[in-house]
Amino acid sequence: MSVSLYYSAHRPYPLTEAETAAVERVAAGHLAAFPYEDEESLHLYGDGGGEPDGILAGSTKLPFDPDRVVPVMVHVLDAVTELRRALPDARWHVHMDDLDVDWDETEGYGFPGMRDADPTAG
Repeated sequence: MSVSLYYSAHRPYPLTEAETAAVERVAAGHLAAFPYEDEESLHLYGDGGGEPDGILAGSTKLPFDPDRVVPVMVHVLDAVTELRRALPDARWHVHMDDLDVDWDETEGYGFPGMRDADPTAG
């Protein structure tokens, strides 16, 4: 059984050319910096996910390797945080299967303790 992150943005009008360029910059930057060639990273759909008012959507299948789950999740959620900040007037929905991912104005998307130096310590 796999677990995935899903992310989508909605509003009643499409992306502008400048917003499209910003989305492409964010996606390219995060893909270039992604540390694992054999894992899925930020994956955006070209059609807003086919949802009403959908302007951007994507998903990432998380790895089975417990040592990679958190780094991949952090990397992808940091990218989605940048995308949200590039499209601030959109309504966003970010979730891991049935669990919504919290938004914090300072930290962006994440779960408590996710960015700790060693999330398994305690």
